[in-house]
Amino acid sequence: MTDSGASLQEYLAGLDYPVSREDLIRWCQENGASTEQLQAVKALPVDQVSSPAELTEALRPPT
Repeated sequence: MTDSGASLQEYLAGLDYPVSREDLIRWCQENGASTEQLQAVKALPVDQVSSPAELTEALRPPT
């Protein structure tokens, strides 16, 4: 995970899962996430995230 992915969790405190990518984007925008963090969420390879752990995994760069 990138540094932006790690710190992104700070902006997601209090978010109820499962959550759609669109709702994640909106939540991040409303809570002051950086442009880089928003881009990471917009690029998620899934349309819905079931848990914080799943989000962390989805934000990991491919190996």
